[in-house]
Parts: sequence; C-alpha cells; structure tokens
Amino acid sequence: MKKLLITTILGSTCTLAMAQSPEIDTGATAWMLTSTALVLLMIPGLAMFYGGLVRSKNVLGTMMHSFVAMGIMTVLWVVVGYSMSFGPNVLGGWFGWDPDLFLLRGIDQKIMDSGIPEYVFSMFQGKFAIITPALIAGAFAERVSFKGYVIFIALWGVLVYNPLCHWVWASDGFLFNLGASGAIDFAGGTVVHISAGVSGLVAAIYLGPRKGYPALQNRPNNLVMTMIGAGLLWVGWFGFNAGSSISSGLATAQALTVTQVAAGAGAITWIIIEGWHQGKATALGFVSGILAGLVAITPAAGVVMPGGALALGALASVVCYYAIILKDKLGYDDTLDAFGIHGVGGIIGAIFLVFFIRDEWMADAAAAAGGSWTIWNQLAIQAAAVGIAIAYAAILTLVILWILNKFIPLRSSKIAEMKGMDDFYHGERGYGMVNPN
Repeated sequence: MKKLLITTILGSTCTLAMAQSPEIDTGATAWMLTSTALVLLMIPGLAMFYGGLVRSKNVLGTMMHSFVAMGIMTVLWVVVGYSMSFGPNVLGGWFGWDPDLFLLRGIDQKIMDSGIPEYVFSMFQGKFAIITPALIAGAFAERVSFKGYVIFIALWGVLVYNPLCHWVWASDGFLFNLGASGAIDFAGGTVVHISAGVSGLVAAIYLGPRKGYPALQNRPNNLVMTMIGAGLLWVGWFGFNAGSSISSGLATAQALTVTQVAAGAGAITWIIIEGWHQGKATALGFVSGILAGLVAITPAAGVVMPGGALALGALASVVCYYAIILKDKLGYDDTLDAFGIHGVGGIIGAIFLVFFIRDEWMADAAAAAGGSWTIWNQLAIQAAAVGIAIAYAAILTLVILWILNKFIPLRSSKIAEMKGMDDFYHGERGYGMVNPN
C-alpha cells in the first residue's frame, strides 16, 4: 500500500494520499473554487493599486510586473513549486520533494480528507506563489529592467518562497513543528508578506533610489485606479484568508469576519492619524490603512476574535504609518512602500497576534504541550519564526541579486528611466499622451 502523505496547511490537517479516497464535499469544494478565483483577482487588483501610484510613463510597465508573475509563477508552481512546498523533507528539510507532485502528475484522482480535489488545493496555493513576488515589485518600481525582474522572480520563487512555504505549512516543516504548538501563520503573514516586504527592502537598497529621489516629487498618475485596485484587493482577501481554512464551516466564517474587521479598523485609524498629523485625510491614506489592516490579520485570521482584529488593524496602521515616515528620514527608496506596509504589517500581525489568541486555542496548545502553555511561550515561537523568515529572505534575496546582476543589469539605464518603462521595455503607452511625465 502506498505510504500515506500527511500535510498540514494553514491550520487545516488534510490527508493528501490515501488507499481509498474520501467523498467529494461539494460545498467545501465550491467555496475553495471561489476562494481560488478571489485570490487570483488580487493580482490584477495589485496591478491597479501599484499602477495608479507611479508616473504615467511607467504605468504599463508597473502593471506588467504583476501580470507577468501570473504566467511565470504558474508554470514554476506546476513544474516544481507544489512539490517543493508540500512534498516530504529533502536536503535536511530545506524544501520538500515528491516525484508524484512533479507536474502535478500524481494528483489526478486524489481527493483530500476535507473532501476537496487536490487539484483545487494545489491551484489555491499556487495563487499565493503568484502574488508574493508581485508584491516585491512595488519596492523597486520605476527603475528595474524587465528582463532582470522576470529572471529575479523566477529564482526568488524557487529559492525563497518554496522553502519558506514548506517550513511554515508542510507537516514536516521545521517552523510548523517549532515548539509544542508550531509557528502560527494562518494565511501568509510570514510566508507572503514578511518575505516579500523584506526582500523588497533589500532589492530597493541594492538597486538604489530613482533618479532625483527624494528631491523630485513623483506624484501618482491615477489615484482613482489605485482605489479601485485596493477595493479588489479587499474583496480578494476574503478568499486569501477565509479560503485558508481549507473548508466551508465555522473556521471559514471566523476568518472572513476578522478580515473585514481588521481592514475597516486599519483604514479608519490611518485617516485619523493623517487628520491629526497632516490636517487632511487622504484617499491614498485610506487605502494604505486598508492594506495595513489586511496584512496584519493575515497570519492571525484563524486564532483571534473580532476584538483582536480591531486591535491588530489599528496597531498595524499606526506602526506602518510611521514606518513610511521613517523611510524618508533614512533615505531608502521603497517606491510603493512594499516593506513599509507588507513587511512591517506582517511582522506586527505575526508577533502581536499572541495577545489576542482564543482561549480554546491556548487550551489545545497546552494539552499538546502536556502542561501549561502561555502567550509568552507562543511569543517566543512567533518571534523566532519571524526572525528566521527575515534573515532567510534577506540573505537569499541579496545573493540572487548579486549573482544575477553579474550577468544581467538589474537597474534600468538612465535613458530607460527617463524615457519610461512603458515605451523603453514594451514599446507601448498606458495613456494616449504625447509627453507622459
């Protein structure tokens, strides 16, 4: 009999291969199909969000960063990504590997214990692999070569995302098994947001600032498009978080509710801070607050109640707001605040969730530990996981950038930057302007 392969993903334990497949749960499958589509919707939403914030001569090039990730990461995920992320440990647990998962060839008839075809689960997880490198692009927008970006995200996905995904979400991943309870990351605070934010910061510093930064004020070309993009991200985040229950039940409802609450709390907190600090509440500030709240609740969506979501959303907005101000003081050019919101917000959510964990979860953790289990025990685990994710993402990103830059110039030339990415790299213009600025 084929050996059972047990994989635990996003807080839901599922048997992936069995001698006899369970029945398909049509309700859960329908929700997971919907969630998969919602997460995919986030990528064009991110493209609109980022695209509206850059200068008009770079709008298409910036949006292409998100869209090209949909193609590259999909292919890589099917070929090796799923196997590296959810296969059994190889090379001491650096990543996973299962020949049956290569090209998804071994899951054609597989149904998970939750009653979901493994095809659906693999495609749901594949959307996370797409959006994570797309988030990084916001840190070095308007100054990266298109060819360099394409090769960078391909290498980054294989060497950074897949191992982190395995460590945190696979049943034999070492962060999943860290301590008595494992590191909590319900939907990607560590795997997605911290890794993308930190990698974006490293890349932004390595490539250097845009020409004229910070003296030159580069104003957004279309805040209306940015707001629509933020709305699409908010909607898609329900699939991102609630879909991560890998079910259609109580856990799904809990994750959906706290996602909504944290986003609202983050948005309102941000405009209150702006009103107090700057005298005006801006549209850009409102959508930034939405994202800060959504990012912070992502790792916590399976373990906190609405009160905790309010606190995390508000706290993330405050810290992210001042992190962006600090960016200007330190002088690094994180163009669209990938680190300021995703990196910082992810760290806030992953660390401070421990102070709002449900009592039932703590009781289960104590039982698993064979005794008492306090928030301080869990805090130590969360801090360790965050520190490991930061160090690994930063070091591997720097190595990839350094090696890649030996063969392909990553930084746009002065001519390309002045002319704009749209025309120089794609031979097109996002708007019908003769002299876009």
